[in-house]
Amino acid sequence: MTKTYRPIVPSQLAEQLNKAFYSAEPHTICREIGRALTDFNVSEIAKETGLQRTSIYRAFGSERLPNFATVLAVLTAMGLQLKVAPKRGAMRRAPAQRNFRA
Repeated sequence: MTKTYRPIVPSQLAEQLNKAFYSAEPHTICREIGRALTDFNVSEIAKETGLQRTSIYRAFGSERLPNFATVLAVLTAMGLQLKVAPKRGAMRRAPAQRNFRA
């Protein structure tokens, strides 16, 4: 039997996941990514990311946290991007001097 997937509206998906990201709680974020994956063909996500299907289910369906590369790969395969923005209402602080390597 072939599974039928709901149509995905990227802006709604992004809004749903951003709510989880606002929590700044890794388990909440990963759980929400796992919920969002139910609307996708995980076999296709696995092909696109080079990950095993079972690894994807395990990464976002348990209390174990996936590595950052897995999160980025899956979000990219879902048609999303991760970006950094200033936290709303955060006080601006002088940045600490750091030596960054190019």
